[in-house]
Amino acid sequence: MKPKLFFNANRLRRLLILVYAAGALIAWQLINIQVVSHKKYMEAAEQNRTQTIYQTAPRGRIFTADNIVIAGNLPSFSLYYIPRNRGVTREYAENLSSDIAQYLPFSKEDISKKINVALKSGKDALLGENVSPPKMFAVSEIRMYYPELYIVEETKRYYPFGSFASHLLGYVGTIDNKFWNTRNVKKDYRLNSKIGKNGIEQRYEGDLKGRDGELILEVDSVGRAKRRIRDNKWRAGSDIYTTLNFSVQQTAQTALNRSLSGKGAVVVLNPKNGAVLALASSPDFDPNIFVPYSDEETPHSQRTEIAEYNLAVQGMYPPASPFKIITAIAAAQTGRLNIEEEINCTGKIHMSGREFKDWKAHGEHIDFMKGMAESCDVYFYNLGTKTGAAHIERIERLFRLGRRTGIDLPFEKSGNIFGPSKRARSKTYWFGGDTLNLSIGQGELLVTPIQMAVFAAALASKGKIWKPYYIERIVSSGGKTTFEAEPYLISQVDLKDGVYDLIWQSLKNVVDNGTGRVAKIKDIDVYGKTGSAQNPHGDDHGWFIAYAAKNGGSPDLALAVLVAHGKGGAGAAAPIAREIIKSYYGIE
Repeated sequence: MKPKLFFNANRLRRLLILVYAAGALIAWQLINIQVVSHKKYMEAAEQNRTQTIYQTAPRGRIFTADNIVIAGNLPSFSLYYIPRNRGVTREYAENLSSDIAQYLPFSKEDISKKINVALKSGKDALLGENVSPPKMFAVSEIRMYYPELYIVEETKRYYPFGSFASHLLGYVGTIDNKFWNTRNVKKDYRLNSKIGKNGIEQRYEGDLKGRDGELILEVDSVGRAKRRIRDNKWRAGSDIYTTLNFSVQQTAQTALNRSLSGKGAVVVLNPKNGAVLALASSPDFDPNIFVPYSDEETPHSQRTEIAEYNLAVQGMYPPASPFKIITAIAAAQTGRLNIEEEINCTGKIHMSGREFKDWKAHGEHIDFMKGMAESCDVYFYNLGTKTGAAHIERIERLFRLGRRTGIDLPFEKSGNIFGPSKRARSKTYWFGGDTLNLSIGQGELLVTPIQMAVFAAALASKGKIWKPYYIERIVSSGGKTTFEAEPYLISQVDLKDGVYDLIWQSLKNVVDNGTGRVAKIKDIDVYGKTGSAQNPHGDDHGWFIAYAAKNGGSPDLALAVLVAHGKGGAGAAAPIAREIIKSYYGIE
């Protein structure tokens, strides 16, 4: 009997197939490692001896029209810990944490925690950012004892003139969850990145930010940086040139802060194109409080109690006597204005059983020029009644009161139009007393300071209503102009021949001989109108709108000044306008 073989031919064939398959698999893995995935594994090996450190790009600067930097950057430093591959004792780590804590405003426990995380993960740790130069120079002295420390030079935002144009500039702060979650920013931002939070800083974040750099360092076994393998240098953000006139803005802001109430707004425009020469809102704030060095103390209350509300575009007030210009235009357009007709102002008028008062009794012989110069309410009560509320409302709408100006700022208010057609749409009655209130800019009328500045500019340009703008151009870090403003004419208000000339003459008389005398300036033609807006909650608000020209030329600037609770335009607002106009023309 033949012995039974353990392997037969079929089993041997299957075994050989398995051997060949295993060999092929091994061969494929060798090819994959050495050829197909060579780059991948080389990068992995490279990462075992390299560390990547990010370097924040300098933010683009913001300039005035006369090339003064109003938002720039200062040097700051970040301190990194690059973990050793071996030989770090607990005592060594504790000593390192203690020594760093002596110089930086962070607790020993916080620093120790970051170092321990770095040691476990093998990745660098950011121990401190936005550190001032003096503090970082002190830290650099201990680097000889701790070679794992690495200092990166960066920048921080700085506003050299403090609260200068703060409501227009805005401020920057650390990125928040809302921004991180709602925008596709993870490619260009990190969790500790700084972003614009308001004003120009927020609106033009994409231009100002720039591109961050990357430092790829080769490190030795003790974490010491031996050399830079690759330095992907940052690219600075684009510079933004505004239309602001430095002297005019500074004068407006200073004068407003020193006013009777210290609360209000100023808007100054170029009536030839709508460029914003100044935009001030008070109370203001210093945007530097949001970007202190980490070793500086800034009380939290300073950052949470700032006056972000921009009265220049959001504050709504009755226009008061400057609205008498609208009434006068409506009367002239309809042929109901006789400039020589006189009235006797007793200081009050009666209608429908109600008494409507003037701010004083102006006496006899009050004609149009005198009525405008002395801001006689009784004169305009009569003129408004003769003209009719519907015609006044029509002119009011032509000059775009009750509509946003379109300036590129958030939360601009539209104010509130007032007239019989609006009442009709809401199915309520219009009374004779409403016409009297409308005639002098009271009642339900509400306007913003920027609307009144646009109105003043329209008078100065004889009907041109420009969209206000405050960015002149944007220039990349390479010097290329990526944006240049193009003034936009919204509309043209054409009036009958001679009407604008008559209004100009009356407003010049207000400054030369009337309530606006304080704004009179030698060798400068100033046209203006004062106003006191009634306020049921306290002192009246003071208005002054004006435009000015030199030596009989065409107007160079138009403005609106509002002093909230200023009691009157002649005493509170007109002096501010005078200082602004003098500043524009370089008059000491």
